[in-house]
Amino acid sequence: MESPRFRNGYDRDYEANMTPRATALTAHAGIEVPLICGAMYPCSNPELVAAASEAGGIGIVQPVSLTWVHGYDFREGLRHIRSLTDGPIGMNALIEKASKRYHERMTGWIDIALEEGVRFFVTSLGKPGWVVDRVAPHGGVVYHDVTERKWALKGLESGVHGLIAVNRRAGGHAGPRGVEELLDEVGDLGVPVVCAGGVGTPREFARALELGYAGVQLGTRFIATHECTASDAYKRAILEAGEEDVVLSEKLTGVPVSLLHTPYVRRMGLRAGPLAKRLLRHNRTKHWMRLAYSVKSFRQLKRSLRDEERELWQAGKSAAGISAIESAGDVVRRYSAALGP
Repeated sequence: MESPRFRNGYDRDYEANMTPRATALTAHAGIEVPLICGAMYPCSNPELVAAASEAGGIGIVQPVSLTWVHGYDFREGLRHIRSLTDGPIGMNALIEKASKRYHERMTGWIDIALEEGVRFFVTSLGKPGWVVDRVAPHGGVVYHDVTERKWALKGLESGVHGLIAVNRRAGGHAGPRGVEELLDEVGDLGVPVVCAGGVGTPREFARALELGYAGVQLGTRFIATHECTASDAYKRAILEAGEEDVVLSEKLTGVPVSLLHTPYVRRMGLRAGPLAKRLLRHNRTKHWMRLAYSVKSFRQLKRSLRDEERELWQAGKSAAGISAIESAGDVVRRYSAALGP
């Protein structure tokens, strides 16, 4: 594939002074390795977030996971993470219109994060202009999750500083495009683009940067680590999974989510019912339907995090390349080493 103009997030005029580890992402996030430990509900426990940052990447806090699943007051949770690492940490803001109460809570979390020194934010599922406006006066940087060009353009209209390109190999809410196809769509927009999905080995990490990505966001790889508090059964299932064992289910949130195809998921089924699909398509009802699905799925996923019989486990196609449970720091260091000296 032909390199985009802004290879690794910089104009080619700057390439002579660049190294594989120095990209627009490392500059924006203040990190050494262009690698993000992505926000995961319910798997983003404080120790995992801190370990990724301590090793030179950046861990992203998922607020609902931190508070509801892992039981921390949000401010105290951030301070606990800061006690474990001096490295930068980020915050994920799910900003889809759901309810006034949820918006107020998310606004409060962002304000607390800023007060506690967080300056890197990843937004998802909505128009991020208000987040940009809120964090920019503090020197904050916002990267926005996108699955295709039209969402990237909406993010740029809102003033985001970078894009997280979620491809069809990702865990969670995967997009419809392949790794190279999605970069072709959004790589010419003048902002750094991070690859999210399908990277389960150091070689795949290096390849993403060679293609022109400014960095990579990993999720599934970090579940299979010692610091992650997911059940041993969940971690073993990732090690044993091939690509064919990762399926898309509409039964969790109403839109396709990548899950391991466990017996529990097979019993649950993969398709939303016709009424649910119709309500999810309608402008007046889709936000309420997604809220209802989200509440239900948050409860299901929280229970399945440590319940070895429930087997409702999110994962992406990268599971096929994961063969060992190791420390999160070793993951970051091995991936960094793939970029050369």
